[in-house]
Amino acid sequence: MRAKQKQQVCILLPNKQHLDCTVRMRARGREVLNSVLKLLSISDLQVFGLAVLKDNEYLFLDPEQKLSKYFSKRWSRGSLMVPFILFLRVQYYVESGQLILSSKVLQLYYTELRQKVLRSQSRHQEALLFQLAATALQAEVGDLEQRDGGDEEEEEEEEEKRQERKHRHYFLPEDYFPSWLIKCRGREYLLQHSPLLHGELRGVSRSQAILQFIREASCLQDGPLTFYRMKQEKKELKCSILLGVTLKGVHIYQEVEGKQCLLYDLTWTNIDRFTFQGCRFEIHAVGSLCLPKLLYYTHSAFHSKHVLRHLSDSHRLHINTREAVSYIQQLEDMQACQFYKEAYICDTARLRQRLHCNSLTSSMSDCSVAVETITHAWTKEEEEMTEIEMCVDEPEEVLVDNPAEVSWLAELLRGVSVDGCMVLPPSCWAAVTMEMKQVLQRRADEEVSVD
Repeated sequence: MRAKQKQQVCILLPNKQHLDCTVRMRARGREVLNSVLKLLSISDLQVFGLAVLKDNEYLFLDPEQKLSKYFSKRWSRGSLMVPFILFLRVQYYVESGQLILSSKVLQLYYTELRQKVLRSQSRHQEALLFQLAATALQAEVGDLEQRDGGDEEEEEEEEEKRQERKHRHYFLPEDYFPSWLIKCRGREYLLQHSPLLHGELRGVSRSQAILQFIREASCLQDGPLTFYRMKQEKKELKCSILLGVTLKGVHIYQEVEGKQCLLYDLTWTNIDRFTFQGCRFEIHAVGSLCLPKLLYYTHSAFHSKHVLRHLSDSHRLHINTREAVSYIQQLEDMQACQFYKEAYICDTARLRQRLHCNSLTSSMSDCSVAVETITHAWTKEEEEMTEIEMCVDEPEEVLVDNPAEVSWLAELLRGVSVDGCMVLPPSCWAAVTMEMKQVLQRRADEEVSVD
């Protein structure tokens, strides 16, 4: 009897490994999440979520919903011999890898993003794909060996030929380039020219290369986003519309003869609201764009509810992390322009103590109230009849009332080594205002005047 009250769940990871856990029949998504945290020996999944493959697309689990809601009747009929499959996937993409605190989570994030790049169809961004391949090689292979010429011409030519043969065969193009690019350029072309770009990254450490790859991949049009398939007409047999959820908004594609054509690139500020009723999904742009209401159809009300939840959470994450991203970018710009001529020592113990209780997922705790009702368990009739609307409103700027907190943040930024990894969770930046920006700018000006 006790055996029948348990179910076996297999979680597939981005690195092609898997985790196995046994849960109760009445278990909710939160129980599996806790098991994953324990098995990976981490405290927070941050940008990751658990997804189920339903109607040939991934839907992210609501942690408070029962697993039986996602596996339907199969859950009650299942056995311990045949596990149910869940996927650990990136749910929220970030502009900077320095926002991810855990090294294990960062590695998983990089691994999934690498696979997304290999599936990219952005044919107009070929140069970026070459650069991403070089950065990935630096992260995974390390420095390319330098070619050491001899004193005599014959030895020099022989050494160059030997090194060229070695360099051209130290990687497989299929592991670093999309298939269409290999077909277009040819394997020999990629093997010949990629080492040149790879060699330019000599001296970049593995961790720096991973962060650089994440930063560069954020510029890839169809890279850091999650696709949901939709129909233009309710009675269509095939889904021809792809709704891509990004950190900064949504992309809407249409599949034409197997190719993805971008129809709309809407940032959060371009969107007034999302509305769904049953499988009917509407996107209302702000009036200044003069765009008609975009109407599409999902597989079901169940899909619509989860897509709306993902949109809401992504929008909230964008709001809560944009200050952090802005200041990380400022620090990187300062480093590139050599505003600081020396590396400062940061009190890492103090930094860890102040930021330990915060993480990227803490930003998800205050998701939009407008979609709070979608977390409740609905009957099928309620799902079909209820209309849910999510308004995309930008919050007003929060003023800083505590000067001591401003001085601490300014002091903290002052003490960050320009050679190290800037790791700050988004919640630390929620109260940063123009006053702090002036403090940073004034100190930067003082550094320039001293030099």
